Amino acid sequence: MKVMFTAIVICILLPGTLYAGEGALTASEIVRRGNHMALYQGQDTKGSVKMEITDSQGRIRRRAFNILRKNADAKDRDQLYFTYFQAPADVRKMVFMVHKHAALENDDDRWLYMPSLDLVKRIAAGDKRTSFVGSDFLYEDISGRSPEEDVHTLTGTTERSYIIKSVPKDPDSVEFEYSISYIDKETFMPMKMSYYKQGDLCARQIKVMKLENIDAREDNRSVAYPTAVLTEARNFETGSRTTMAFSGIRYNTGFGTDLFTERYLRRPPRDVRR
Repeated sequence: MKVMFTAIVICILLPGTLYAGEGALTASEIVRRGNHMALYQGQDTKGSVKMEITDSQGRIRRRAFNILRKNADAKDRDQLYFTYFQAPADVRKMVFMVHKHAALENDDDRWLYMPSLDLVKRIAAGDKRTSFVGSDFLYEDISGRSPEEDVHTLTGTTERSYIIKSVPKDPDSVEFEYSISYIDKETFMPMKMSYYKQGDLCARQIKVMKLENIDAREDNRSVAYPTAVLTEARNFETGSRTTMAFSGIRYNTGFGTDLFTERYLRRPPRDVRR
């Protein structure tokens, strides 16, 4: 009996590991699964987004764009992103493109085409944590943050979620000290992510407001991908918030990698613009 009690105590105190009947899941494994669900389901994805930005005084700005994502491999590593803006007029035809590199020694390649100036601008690595087109989402939020950039610890659970604390390995590269994520136990979708600054002050938060299963075909079989169709980002320092509502989502459409090249920044194909 004493041996069994000691083993239970060790299991409870062992950092980063869950022992609660579901089997042993490390914090890193939970985060890996969450990262897959949020960013890597299917070989490619296409959808339309309606963005609504509300400032602290209740004034609203709106954006509409199409976004395409393609996995560059089958290992949840490199990815390609292409975002084409449709409205309002001041951002119409603007394009944001990302070549995401999972290896930490390689910075992501990001381009922004500004039609008003007919200018293609490379976005520096240091700009990835700046506002995405004036919203409360950051450039890094769109293409995701590599799990390898943080140290993850399982700090607890709720009936529905794993609670993960993530501390940046390079604190000088970000504006927050740590983040807390709630990852759904059933789908492994990250449902809430809060970013804290010094003094345990929550400065920013991203929440999935609505999750839907999107039917698709994968390897000649029917599948359903749990997908965040409504998300919200809040900036508690400025009092502003942004929602993104997704529609027309399709997986595994089969578009090629040639789309994600500089030649299409100025003249995106018709399929991207529709």
